[in-house]
Amino acid sequence: MAVSPSRPSSAPSATQPENLAGGAARAGLALVAGVPLLAAALFLAAALSWWGLPDRTASLAAIAAAGTFLLMALLGVLWLRQAAARTAVLRAVVEAVPDALAVAGADGRLLAANGAFAALANAVEGGRVVDILARHCREGADSQRLHDLEEAVRRGEGGEAFVVFVDDTSGQGGGGHPAGGVGRPAPRLVVARPLVAADQAGVSEWRVRSGGAIPVPGSHPWRELWDLAPLGVMLVDGAGTLLRVNLTLADWLGHTRDLLEDGSRHLRDLLATPPLGELFPGRLAGMAEVELAAARAAPLRASVLHVASSSGGSLIFLGDLTRETAREEELRRAEQRFQRFFQFAPTGFAFVDGEFRLAECNPTFLAMADLRLGDVQGEPIASLFQPEHRANLLARLGEVLEGRPTAGAGGSMGGGMGTPVEARLRGTSGAVVHVYSRRFDGDGDGDRGLILHLVDMTAQKNLEAQFVQSQKMQAIGQLAGGVAHDFNNLLTAMIGFCDLLLLRHKPGDQSFSDIMQIKQNANRAANLVRQLLAFSRQQTLQPRVLSITDVLAELSNLLRRLIGENIELRMLHGRDTGLVRVDQGQLEQVIINLAVNARDAMPKGGRLTIVTGNLHTTEPVRHETEEMPPGDWVVVEVIDTGIGIPPENLQRIFEPFFSTKEVGSGTGLGLSTVYGIVRQTGGFVFVESKPGEGAKFSIHLPRLDEKAAQAAPAEEAKDKAAADLTGMGTVLLVEDEDAVRVFGARALRNKGYTVLEARSGEEALDLLQGERGGDVDLIVSDVVMPQMDGPTMIEQVRRFRPDVKVIFISGYAEDRFRHSLKDGAVVDFLPKPFSLKQLAAKVKEVMEGAPRTGA
Repeated sequence: MAVSPSRPSSAPSATQPENLAGGAARAGLALVAGVPLLAAALFLAAALSWWGLPDRTASLAAIAAAGTFLLMALLGVLWLRQAAARTAVLRAVVEAVPDALAVAGADGRLLAANGAFAALANAVEGGRVVDILARHCREGADSQRLHDLEEAVRRGEGGEAFVVFVDDTSGQGGGGHPAGGVGRPAPRLVVARPLVAADQAGVSEWRVRSGGAIPVPGSHPWRELWDLAPLGVMLVDGAGTLLRVNLTLADWLGHTRDLLEDGSRHLRDLLATPPLGELFPGRLAGMAEVELAAARAAPLRASVLHVASSSGGSLIFLGDLTRETAREEELRRAEQRFQRFFQFAPTGFAFVDGEFRLAECNPTFLAMADLRLGDVQGEPIASLFQPEHRANLLARLGEVLEGRPTAGAGGSMGGGMGTPVEARLRGTSGAVVHVYSRRFDGDGDGDRGLILHLVDMTAQKNLEAQFVQSQKMQAIGQLAGGVAHDFNNLLTAMIGFCDLLLLRHKPGDQSFSDIMQIKQNANRAANLVRQLLAFSRQQTLQPRVLSITDVLAELSNLLRRLIGENIELRMLHGRDTGLVRVDQGQLEQVIINLAVNARDAMPKGGRLTIVTGNLHTTEPVRHETEEMPPGDWVVVEVIDTGIGIPPENLQRIFEPFFSTKEVGSGTGLGLSTVYGIVRQTGGFVFVESKPGEGAKFSIHLPRLDEKAAQAAPAEEAKDKAAADLTGMGTVLLVEDEDAVRVFGARALRNKGYTVLEARSGEEALDLLQGERGGDVDLIVSDVVMPQMDGPTMIEQVRRFRPDVKVIFISGYAEDRFRHSLKDGAVVDFLPKPFSLKQLAAKVKEVMEGAPRTGA
């Protein structure tokens, strides 16, 4: 309660009764005045005698003086008795006052006090009144109010202050306790005013009203304070019957004050759940908190403060805990929300002190570092990162802690978090993180540190590396495709001219073997180019029926060179292994990729075993997330004795770009290519492995049924029996590579065809629009040519020769050029390099074939 100023008391008026000081002063004046009169009379008698006056005259003067003295002394005694009587009356009145009274001098020290003040404060004469009272205050704020009141008295204003003492008697007297001691809280009203009489400068009166003297509202000025107080207040008797309540409590209870003060209400009626047994004020005070039975709202929780009254009743103060509870609940929820944000944030949070030691962090940070809080709390933050990143990190944290601005939007001292530092954590995962830092200065106590935000960039870095790798692989693929295209032109000419030579040099000719050596090596080169095209994903798919055993037999020499001399290669073929319909180049790529992968898993040597066989299942076969339907399968198992695959990697080995090898040692595409080719063929690939026990990859390919298996040899026999490749008609051969064009023209002329040659698309258009253009039955054109390529040329030819047949030849994949053709284009394709027989067979097939309706 603030100090309330009051006007200084005025001097006593004439109509007021004389005070103690006035009576004592008059008695003193009478006595003092009588002594000079007596002395003057004696001096006069002696002078008259010395001057020779008659003794009678001198004696009379002395008698007169003595009488005057006796009269004055009598008056002084009478006045002293009167003052003493008045003093006794005034002291009785002062002692009868229930308030504690004290008089302080100009220096604030105690001059006088009544018994109530002495009992209340254990007053010691000579001590400062404010200090005496402040020793018994419950809180420092109460003590401050008393000192403010003293300042008001010194300014001549005075005032009052409401304070709470700690008093074991609650106003009954008997001494008090120092602040913080054990006792009941006792509210007190302290009133102080200066005494402004001329002879009392600086003297002040202090009055302490006891708890029993706190006025109950009526017409008293305290009525407004009583009714509008934020506390519920009630006056009850010793039995707990309500005597008075304020408007605040009546409003809480939902009743009128008259109803609550009718004398029939008891403390028990106010509680939502009254306790068992008798309920009196002292027992209510022991509850500390109660729940009021409000008539207009839900039950209201309230705190209890009990103040005993000297009149036998009790004042009970009730504090509304509902709002406080709501605030506490909201604060709890806010803390809970913040805790959730802190605990479950995908970003790592860490608090670092001024010495760069970790104080606190969230679980995300610990998961990134693969550590436990107990292992790192209090440790230098730099120790959680890999050594090569620590110096840069500490330098940046030092800049932020000292307040030096760093580069980046907002700056570390602005609204933003500054430029992050990229570093790699020390944990087994070695996560790459961006570290954002910001300084905080605590709560003004000088404690400062850093707040760190760690954003996991590992996935993004991996994606960036994969993108770079993909771009690199795409560039290599384009380069490989370009090289393969040019190389295929050379191989086409080499193989073609060998075939032309073999027409003149039959077996037994001394040149026959030399020509065959050239052709065989050219075919080997063609196989290498086919693998290069498969690597660049530009290979033309040509699935056909073949035997796994035959493919592995042809591939065995290449596999031995790939795996090296320190690895033993074993091939175990099952009996009557079924036939499959696959692209031989893709199947070879699968086996090569698995063999290379097994080689890398056996750096110190080992054994690579390839097993083939058949599998018949009547129930679905489930392996991890894959389920293979029942049926007949041809199985190829590639088994190594290498280091094995950890369990955590088994689910990821077929993911593109996933690799456990060092950077630069692998592309991460080998096994993903295996998986894609096998699944594209309609098969399944399973893997079994344990660390240190090697790995087994099982490839399951659909086995052809008997009808399809029997048709395959018949088709091959038909191809072999089709020795007659001659034909009739006019063929336009469009090829910019002279060697290929010359070989093709000679080969087709030898088979009976009329061949027209063109070096470019423009020349071919001119020829077709000339006199002999109408005789052309078939166009054999290269795809890639300078200026006008093959598809563009054919598009223009279709405008005036829509029925002409077309065969495209190219060293690139068939799918690559088909995307450039318009819908409905009718073409056939022959990949380079091709032999004379393949060219003649394709031309005869198209010339004699039925009209086609699509590509």
